[in-house]
Amino acid sequence: MELQQLKTFMAVAEVNSFTKAAQLLDYAQSSISAQVRSLEDELGIKLFERIGRGICPTQEGKRLLIYAKQLIDLAAEAKESLMGDNLPQGTLTIGAPESLSIFKLPALLQAYKESYPKVKLILKLGKCCDIYGWIRDNTVDIGFMLSPPISAGDINMEKLSHEVMTLVASRSHPLANKGTCAPENLMGEDLIQIEEPDCCYRLIFEAQLREAGIQPGSVFEFGSVETTKKCVMSGLGISMLPQMTVEQEIAAGQLEDLGWTGSDFNIYTQMIYHKGKWLSPALTALIQLSREILIADLS
Repeated sequence: MELQQLKTFMAVAEVNSFTKAAQLLDYAQSSISAQVRSLEDELGIKLFERIGRGICPTQEGKRLLIYAKQLIDLAAEAKESLMGDNLPQGTLTIGAPESLSIFKLPALLQAYKESYPKVKLILKLGKCCDIYGWIRDNTVDIGFMLSPPISAGDINMEKLSHEVMTLVASRSHPLANKGTCAPENLMGEDLIQIEEPDCCYRLIFEAQLREAGIQPGSVFEFGSVETTKKCVMSGLGISMLPQMTVEQEIAAGQLEDLGWTGSDFNIYTQMIYHKGKWLSPALTALIQLSREILIADLS
């Protein structure tokens, strides 16, 4: 039983004529007759009977008419719900590291919810390596991450903003009043690092120190940016962190920007999603809004 057969059956019942139904639906009369006959064969009943020169539904036909209308209306409702005016709806799962989740994404997510209230957003926190895996196994629909430009054959990666790295210390640290800080100034200094072996800015920072022949003192590792900042404020050591995560504390006089003179880290906030991912209206809207809100001058 197909919807088109039911629609044809309803048209015939409405005008009580195969000929008029054919004109109404712009079909050949033979097609109308064949569709009704196929429906009768499938159901094992007669749907119409001829009375004089006209036709009318049988008792069974009248019963089917009730269900046919319900089925056609339900099909139209389902189509409108799934396609409708193409407004974004459904659920989107987003993968991101802690730093972006706190300092970049709230404005984006708030704007998205205001524009598309029918979409449920789920934010999943993870490391960069986690997010790559989640994109590939479809655990998340889209990811945001901090990393240098890289090429991944199956993943679209789009740079949104260049992220400056800032070397910070407590206001009472001996290096706080020097104005600038070169790699050689860190010989024997205690460092506080993010406890992620694959953290891109940690790896780049450590590589710069190795290239300069610098051996730091103690190295403390903590699992979050917020804990790291608190420990730097207390004087436990120096840390290299994204500027966006420390600018409020620097402005408030809680941390000191040491003025790092080493090489630029070439790190960007990047938006990533799988090349094979279906870009639903909800996902398309998020991608576009991310470009509007998070993108910055990359020159």
